[in-house]
Amino acid sequence: MGDNMTSITEFTLMGFPLGLRVQLLLFGLFSLFFVFTLLGNGLILGLISLDSRLHTPMYFFLSHLAIVDIAYACNTVPQMLVNLLNPDKPISFAGCLTQTFLFLTFAVTECLLLVVMSYDRYVAICHPLRYSVVMSWGVCVTLVLTSWTTGVLLSLIHLMLLLPLPFCRFQKINHFFCEIMAVLKLACADRHINEIVVLAGAVSVLVGPLSSIVISYMCILSAILRIQSGEGQRKAFSTCSSHLCVVGLFYGTAIIMYVGPRYGNPKEQKKYLLLFHSLFNPMLNPLIYSLRNLEVKNALKRVLGTERDL
Repeated sequence: MGDNMTSITEFTLMGFPLGLRVQLLLFGLFSLFFVFTLLGNGLILGLISLDSRLHTPMYFFLSHLAIVDIAYACNTVPQMLVNLLNPDKPISFAGCLTQTFLFLTFAVTECLLLVVMSYDRYVAICHPLRYSVVMSWGVCVTLVLTSWTTGVLLSLIHLMLLLPLPFCRFQKINHFFCEIMAVLKLACADRHINEIVVLAGAVSVLVGPLSSIVISYMCILSAILRIQSGEGQRKAFSTCSSHLCVVGLFYGTAIIMYVGPRYGNPKEQKKYLLLFHSLFNPMLNPLIYSLRNLEVKNALKRVLGTERDL
């Protein structure tokens, strides 16, 4: 093992071992999806900023979700596009660990933001008379800062455990970005503690928060069914259904990747799931909120000056 260990200065990302034509096609498609992700989430941020009717806790949380989605895509997609054009181009050791740290930070932050958004919907629908008191701006800012801080701290723990590990000289990462488990596989030392911490972290930020979301929505569903007005029910379902779609996409893929059982070729399955998680999820989120949310669509009409006076 000693002969195989060296001072690592860079890694090579294996990405997707496909033919040149397929890689060029994927480069074009993924570039298009990346642009759509930036434009879609940028549009959400712009609408929330420009339309005073969207200056509410729900859209305050949504704006941070859009920021996380933009950061997600910017952290992984550009390097993936570079690898599609030049598969042999390496990534520096520091750049690789930075990418790992940022990915974990954004992942944990998004987990917690989705929990915060479900709590916001719970208070709005189950305790509407107390909503303005419970979800004051001070509470909202505290919840968002807690989500970001927790994401950074948990990611630092993983990074501090990763840094002391010696790495083998065969530094090819079987992934399209520096995903933590793929990087750990190159370590030439016992990595069981790291793997246990990753699994424990995944369970704590996925299973626990998802359970809270499920309980919140059970209470929300019960409250919606008690609403006498059909219009009131439709409005409540409209805001909640958008959030539920985003929760399903995010937690579904994340749990399968880090907690669920493995079948067939788990490395390749995880790679393609992470592609969906880091490229398609951030692109789909603004579409879900814009197509299924009446307030967002009305805000877009107002900003474009096409809303008619009723």
